[in-house]
Amino acid sequence: MAIFLLTGDDESLVRTAAADLVHDLVGDGDRSLMVDEFDDEEYEMRVVVDAAQTMPFLTDKRVVVARGINRFNAEDLPALLGYLDNPLDSSDLVLTQGGEGRLSKKITDAVKASGTIIATAPPKKAGDRAGWVREQIDHAGLSLDGRATQRLTEWLGEEPARLDGVLSTLRGVFGEGSRLSESDVEPFLGEAGGVPPWDFTDAISAGDTTKALTLMGRMIHGGKRHPLQIMSTLHNHYAALARLDGAGARTEQDASAATGLKGFPAKKALQNFNRLGGASTKRAVELVAQADLDLRGAKALDSEVVMEVLVARLSKLR
Repeated sequence: MAIFLLTGDDESLVRTAAADLVHDLVGDGDRSLMVDEFDDEEYEMRVVVDAAQTMPFLTDKRVVVARGINRFNAEDLPALLGYLDNPLDSSDLVLTQGGEGRLSKKITDAVKASGTIIATAPPKKAGDRAGWVREQIDHAGLSLDGRATQRLTEWLGEEPARLDGVLSTLRGVFGEGSRLSESDVEPFLGEAGGVPPWDFTDAISAGDTTKALTLMGRMIHGGKRHPLQIMSTLHNHYAALARLDGAGARTEQDASAATGLKGFPAKKALQNFNRLGGASTKRAVELVAQADLDLRGAKALDSEVVMEVLVARLSKLR
């Protein structure tokens, strides 16, 4: 008996993880006899529980998969919660998040008590994301050297769902167990995915114009962000710094009180303001405001050109 709950906002990642898990649970058994899947929008939770409570036939166990359980409300849960409190030894139950609706805390608490919760969403921190990518590479039966892994991680950006397809292609071309270099991987990478906005603003703050422009291009083309969305990111970034001008903030707590930011973002805002200074912060706000007007038609310039000029000017401020 085993109970699993797979969580995550990216449905493709959840489905891939569920498929891998069910494959492992079935092992050498007959999938057609062992697995009951519930995936449509009409199935009822009581039917899932009935399947989980049914003894296996011609197999050692049953594997019951219920997808998109976050669509169920509190009225639908008593049967499932009752089963989770007293599961059948001969059934493995796999529950997955997916589609619209918030996952009930009652389900997560019940699974914590009797089973395992598997988070499919990759970590947000860059260093942790690299570790997550390495785990997926190992799971795919491949071996990439350090440069190839770094290139793949950078290419994915904010679109980790593309990783499974790339790894499947590499495994199909080179074979399981192959050790690959950056030159082996590069031909199979298309347009780079989007990147988190804080990577973009960090590059501007560091004065790395080339990197900032590259990341902005990925946000527009890979991440499908409109220039006005990126403008909003820059406005929020420099508005927080402007609130620190004259506030006399010296600590993270001072910065939090002045900006409304909490924790590390407040600390980073204070560091960026101290690096930039009041005069350059004011100039940055003026540049952002003028570029915003230009985007809205004040100048007959291509929107991407407006953004490139703005980012280049902001990254030169000190």
